[in-house]
Amino acid sequence: MDIAIRHDEANRRFVADLGGQAAELTYVERDAETVVFHHTFVPPGLRGGGVAGALAARALEWARDSGRRVIPVCPYVASFMQRHPEYESLLAR
Repeated sequence: MDIAIRHDEANRRFVADLGGQAAELTYVERDAETVVFHHTFVPPGLRGGGVAGALAARALEWARDSGRRVIPVCPYVASFMQRHPEYESLLAR
């Protein structure tokens, strides 16, 4: 499934609109160099289809492209980063 994701900067979230339902990954910018990913939500009927992974990948690519470090408070984003070592360098230490 091709999942279109938009960055809703005004509301600090990444959103996938799918069949009238929205999945999202929310964040807070701690400072100009650090972003905290707080929560990922996928409606129950859309779970298991790769939506959360697509949101996490898009958000992490945004962090990389903008030179930010990441604090993954969201358990899903934390586990996604562990499963995808290409994002390890983004972790704020």
